[in-house]
Amino acid sequence: MDAPEAELSLGKPLCAGEQVLLIDKKSRRYLITLDDQGTFHTHAGIIAHTEMIGRAEGVKVATNRGNKFLVLRPTLSDYVLKMPRGAQVIYPKDLGPILMHADIRPGVRVLESGVGSGALSMALLRSGAQVTGYEIREDFANRALNNIKSYLGDEALSRYQIEHRDCYLGIDERGFDRVLLDLPEPWQIVGHAEAALVPGGIFLAYTPSVVQAMQLRERLTKSSFALASTIEVLERGWHIKGEAVRPDHRMVGHTGFLTTARLVESPFRDG
Repeated sequence: MDAPEAELSLGKPLCAGEQVLLIDKKSRRYLITLDDQGTFHTHAGIIAHTEMIGRAEGVKVATNRGNKFLVLRPTLSDYVLKMPRGAQVIYPKDLGPILMHADIRPGVRVLESGVGSGALSMALLRSGAQVTGYEIREDFANRALNNIKSYLGDEALSRYQIEHRDCYLGIDERGFDRVLLDLPEPWQIVGHAEAALVPGGIFLAYTPSVVQAMQLRERLTKSSFALASTIEVLERGWHIKGEAVRPDHRMVGHTGFLTTARLVESPFRDG
């Protein structure tokens, strides 16, 4: 089995070659790839992969010590948080808003720079986009390719091209519908994006620091981009147990700012 995307296997028995998530009673999660000869080892005991292969998703399996694990196919959110990575990934709480604010849909041509471990690339490809990635670190580019193949399979790779290059030096291709950046100085790309995007195209940058967002917004005011907007996404879970209902003590707070803008013929200017 060529490790296809999990949703293509919905309702089917678990198979060798696909990835599963093992979850214990304390909600600790372990990502493994099923193998006919494989075993999962943990402090709680050992489970042979054959105990899961051929069974339905959502089953519980026990280790040789009697400890039970829930077995599920990983969602993209699960995979992004557990996959092999070098660079810090864009968190799932930001990936969803990026797809919406950049209006990602099937067939959209995207230039992504700062590919890292491939989290955003996977979200874009899963939404049907055609993605060209620029990444200056070859090890990151290779890791992104491996992660994409492992979770999404060969079909997604057919819509993905990654180049070992520096986006600060320019964007050679033209006719992109979207330019998405996860770079320290995205304002350096604004001029390149003006030339590379189609009219009405969307520019989006993910920046951890508000100073970065400020510098980017200042540069956008001197460009052909309009409707600039910057948001921050916060995620707060809730503890709900009987009548004990309160916000969780921990939350996924600040990770980064999302700044978007649209390429137009003649932006309105104040004054």
